[in-house]
Amino acid sequence: MMHGDESYSESLEEFLKKIKRWYETDHEGFKTMYDAAVKNVVPYPDDTPEDVRCDWKHKDIQFLCDFFRKWYAWQPGVNNGLDYIEKFSWLNYENDYGMVFVTCGPGLKMTADFTHLQGMQMDASGPQAKELINKWVEELGPKRMADYEPADWQTFNEFFIREVKKERRPIDAEDDDSVVVAPADCVINMIVDELTETTPIPVKTVTMNVAQLLGNSSYAERFIGGTAVSCILMPDSYHRYHAPVSGEVVEARDDIGGVYYGMRDFPDLLDKGNVGYGYDYEMFDHFRRGYVIIRTEYLDPRNGHRDGEGYVGLVPVGLNSIASVKFLPKFKDLKEPVPVEKGDEIGNFEYGGSLNILLFEPGRFPALQLLQGQRIGVLEDPERTAGLFTRSSSHTQSRRRRPLAP
Repeated sequence: MMHGDESYSESLEEFLKKIKRWYETDHEGFKTMYDAAVKNVVPYPDDTPEDVRCDWKHKDIQFLCDFFRKWYAWQPGVNNGLDYIEKFSWLNYENDYGMVFVTCGPGLKMTADFTHLQGMQMDASGPQAKELINKWVEELGPKRMADYEPADWQTFNEFFIREVKKERRPIDAEDDDSVVVAPADCVINMIVDELTETTPIPVKTVTMNVAQLLGNSSYAERFIGGTAVSCILMPDSYHRYHAPVSGEVVEARDDIGGVYYGMRDFPDLLDKGNVGYGYDYEMFDHFRRGYVIIRTEYLDPRNGHRDGEGYVGLVPVGLNSIASVKFLPKFKDLKEPVPVEKGDEIGNFEYGGSLNILLFEPGRFPALQLLQGQRIGVLEDPERTAGLFTRSSSHTQSRRRRPLAP
C-alpha cells in the first residue's frame, strides 16, 4: 500500500530501518525537522504522572526507534489506552517545531506508516489478538459487556467495533422527528455557537472553519451562523456512529485526508473529566475525516406541524492511532439520496481516538435539552476516570497557556 509516493512498511523492522535511513540521509529534511523538534521541546508540567512522562529533549534517532518499538509491543488496556499517545504528544506539546515534524513531509509519512502497522496489528488474528480481547473483556466487566451482542471475535478491531444490543440503546422519541439523538456513546460538548464562513474566529477560546471541515462542500454555507456540537468517543466506548435525525443522506465523503497526530496540547483535551470543554477545535479540520449531510424535515416541537426543510451534518473525525473513518457501503459513492431513520448506523471507527461533530443550521439547535429522568452521565470508577479523563486538577491547570471561558 502507498502513502503519497511512499510504500507502507510491512513490518516494524522495515519501518525502523526506513526512518533510520531517512535520518542518516536527511531524506526530505527528516533529520533537520526531527532535530529541531527535540531541541525545542517544552518540558511537561512537574506534576505529570509518571506513567505518561516521556522527555524528548535532545533525544537521538535511536531513542525515537526504541520508542516506536516499545509502543508497538505494548498492549493497550481499557484504562490506559491513551498513555502512549500522550507520551508521544510531548514531542509537539506547545512546540512549533514538533508540530511541523509530525504534521508535514517525512514526519507525516512516518506517523502514517506507523499507524498502518498498528492497523495491521489490530486486524491480525491469533493468540495475541485473543489475549488482548480477553484482557479488555475482563477490564470492561460483565455489566458493560452485557450491552453487546456476543461473538467469537477473531481480531481486536472486530471486538473494538462490537455490535451493541438494540434494546440497550433504544432510540428516544423514535416517532418525533423534532428530537435529535446522540450519534454515538460519547461525551458531548457544545463547541461553537456561531459557525464562520471561512475565517476561524474565536468563540469561547474555540475556533472552527466549517468550509474546511466539510472539504469545501457546497452545503457548508448552510451551517454559517449555526451550531457545532462535539461528541467525543473514549477508547472503551461503543465505536459505531448513527444518524442523529431522520431524512436522507444527500452527500457523503469518507476520504478527506489529513494528519494522524499533531494536537498541540493533547492532554488539555482530557480537561479534568470535562472532555473537550473549551478546546481549540480548529485543528480538527486538518485531521483525517469524513462527513454526511442529512436533509431532514423540520417539525415544530409544540404541535408537530411541518416547519420547513433543512440540513444536519455529521462529521466523523479519526484522531490519534486510528485515521479510519469507515462508512457502510450504501453511503459510499452516492449517486442519489439514501433514506435514513434516526438511529440508523452510518459507519464505525476502528481502534484509536475519535469524535463526531454535529453541525446544525442557524437557530435550529440552540442548546442541549434533556427531560427529567433521562441519563446525563454515570458515577464512574475512579480508575477509569483517572485513565481516560483526567490528571490532577493542578496538573491540568498548569498546562494551560490561555484562559478558558466560564
